[in-house]
Amino acid sequence: MAARCRPNTLLATAYELKVFFSVVSKEPTEVATADIFAFITAQKKPRRGTKVVRLEDGEAGLSARTIKRRLASVSGLFGYLMTRDDLAVDRNPVPTGLANRRRSGNRGTPLLRTPRTLPRVLGPREVEEVLGALNTRRDRAMVLAMLLGGLRRCEVLGLRLGDLSPGERRVFVREGKGGHQRLIPISAQFFAVVGDYLDQERPAAEHDRLFVVLRGPTRGRPLSSDGLDEILDGVRKRTGLPRLTCHQLRPASRSSTDSFTDSTNRPGDDVTGRDARIRCSDIATSKGQCGRQARRLAARPWARSGRGRYRWGASSGPAARRPRDA
Repeated sequence: MAARCRPNTLLATAYELKVFFSVVSKEPTEVATADIFAFITAQKKPRRGTKVVRLEDGEAGLSARTIKRRLASVSGLFGYLMTRDDLAVDRNPVPTGLANRRRSGNRGTPLLRTPRTLPRVLGPREVEEVLGALNTRRDRAMVLAMLLGGLRRCEVLGLRLGDLSPGERRVFVREGKGGHQRLIPISAQFFAVVGDYLDQERPAAEHDRLFVVLRGPTRGRPLSSDGLDEILDGVRKRTGLPRLTCHQLRPASRSSTDSFTDSTNRPGDDVTGRDARIRCSDIATSKGQCGRQARRLAARPWARSGRGRYRWGASSGPAARRPRDA
C-alpha cells in the first residue's frame, strides 16, 4: 500500500486497522463476519453519555461515515491477504451489503447508510469576518489561497516560491491530493498579499517553502499543519464562529465569495477557471461531459423511462409518443 498511496493515506489506514484489532483481538485468519458486526456495535456505543447526540443524525456513537471508512480499510486488508494466497484467508469477512427480498438484478441494502448532507459553506459576511480576524499577512495569504484558489491545507503548506506565477495569475500545485499536479488560476489580490508578506514578514531561510514560522525558536522553518490549525482555532475564537476548518473555505471559493467574483472570474473562465480551482481531474473531462450532456438533451428532449412514464433527457424511448405541446 505504501507504494501506491500518499503518506497521509497510509497513516490513516494504519490507524483504522489498529482501532479494529484493538476491538477484535484475533488473528486475521480467525476473523469472521460476526466479529465485523460486533465491531460495528462497539463503534456505535455512546462516547459521551446517552444524552449527548449529534444533530446531523441523532446518534450518540461514531458517525456512519467513520465506521464505513474503517470497514473499508479492514476490507482492503483482507482483499490483500486473499491476493497473496500464502495465508489461510480464502474469504473477506466484511460483507458488501445485506440481501434483499427481491431477487432481481438490483444491488443489496448497504451495510451502513450514510446521510447525504450538503457541505457547510461560509457566507460572505463570515468570510469577511475571517479575513478581518487574521493577524499577519502570511495568514491572510494562506486563507486567500484556499478561498480564491480552492487549495487544500496540504497544498497550501507545500507551496514553494517557484510555484507562483504572478504575471499569469497562476499557482502550480506540485503535490496535490493523490499526487496529482495542476495549474490553478487565482485572483491578483492573492499575489498582492503574498508580495507584502515576502517584503515585510518572511524571514530569511535556506529552503524555498513559501509559508514559514514567523516567531519563536522555529522561526524560518516551514509551517506545519498543526500550526495552521492553531491559526484557524484563534480565528474561530475571535470571530465566534461555531466551527471553522480549512475544508470549509474551499466550497466558499465557488459560492460564497461574492466580493471577489469580479477579480477572480475573467472572460472565458467558466469551466477552466472556476472548475479548476475546486476539481482535481482534467478540465477537458468536465468540458466533454457538459458538451455531451447538452447535445443528448437537445437531440432527445422526451424519452420513455419505464412503466409508461416519461422522463426529460433520457437516452431512449419512442419519439412518436412525445406530448403534443412539446
